[in-house]
Amino acid sequence: MQRISDILPLREQRRKWQIDGKVIGFVPTMGNLHQGHLQLVKEAKKVCDVVVVSIFVNPMQFGPSEDLDAYPRTLEQDSQYLEELGVDCLFTPRAKDIYARGLEQQTFVEVPGISYMICGASRPGHFRGVATIVCKLFNMVQPNHAFFGEKDFQQLQVIKAMVQDLSMNLKIHGVPTVREADGLAMSSRNGYLTESERKVAPILYQSMLKLSEQIVAGRRDFRKLINEHSLTLYNSGFKTDYIEIRSADTLLQPGHEDTELVILAAAFLGKTRLIDNIPVSLE
Repeated sequence: MQRISDILPLREQRRKWQIDGKVIGFVPTMGNLHQGHLQLVKEAKKVCDVVVVSIFVNPMQFGPSEDLDAYPRTLEQDSQYLEELGVDCLFTPRAKDIYARGLEQQTFVEVPGISYMICGASRPGHFRGVATIVCKLFNMVQPNHAFFGEKDFQQLQVIKAMVQDLSMNLKIHGVPTVREADGLAMSSRNGYLTESERKVAPILYQSMLKLSEQIVAGRRDFRKLINEHSLTLYNSGFKTDYIEIRSADTLLQPGHEDTELVILAAAFLGKTRLIDNIPVSLE
C-alpha cells in the first residue's frame, strides 16, 4: 500500500492508473477507523480495480464548541487495517496544503436547503465544511466511484446533491450502517462513552425501531410520536437534540404520497453526541 501526503504524487499515480484503464474507488475518512469504515473499503473493492482511502481530520466541519484537537488520531493502526484489506493507496493530506490560505479565505462549497435542516440546524456550517472538503478530495483523487456510510444519512444526501449539481463524473454509493451486536451504530464517537453510558447507548436505536413499528402500524401523529420517544430517551439519560421523520428522498416533511421515509435522531449521552437513522417503508 502506498502512503501519499502530497497532491502531485497522488495525481501522478492517478494518471498511471488512468492509462492502465483502472476503475478507481475512493473512501474519504477522518481516521480512527472501525468496522463501519472497513465495510466501505470492502464494498469499494467489489466494484473497483484500485481503492484509495483518505484520512484527514477536517477543521472546517468542526463548530466553535467542538474540540478539533480532541478528535482521536490513530494513523498507524488505521494504516495497518487498510493494508490488511489490500487498499492500494492511503492519502493523508496536511491541513496547510488543503487550506493553504487559511479557513477564513478558503473558497467553499455549500448545498442550499438540505444543509440547513436537521443536523445542519444544530451544527451551523457543518455541511459547508463537509461539502468543501469532499469536493476538494474528489478533485484531487478523481475517482470513478466513492463510498459513504448511510449512518450519516444527511451527509450522504448532501454529497449526492453536490455531485449532481456540479456535474461531477463519478458515482456515489451509500453503504448500510454497520452495528454492534446490541444495535448501536458503529461510530468513532462511541469511544467517548463511559462504560455505564455504553450500556445505555443502544436504547437510541431500540427507540427508533419502536417508532418505526408504530408508523408502519398506521400511526401518523408524528409530532406526538416524537414527543413520546423523546421522553423515553430523556428518562433513559439522553438529552435529545432531535428526532425527525422525513421523506427519504428529499429530507422534507413527508406528504401523504410519500412511502419511503427515514427516521433521523441525534442525542447526547453525557458529553457524547450520537446520531442514527433507520428507513421506514410504507409500501
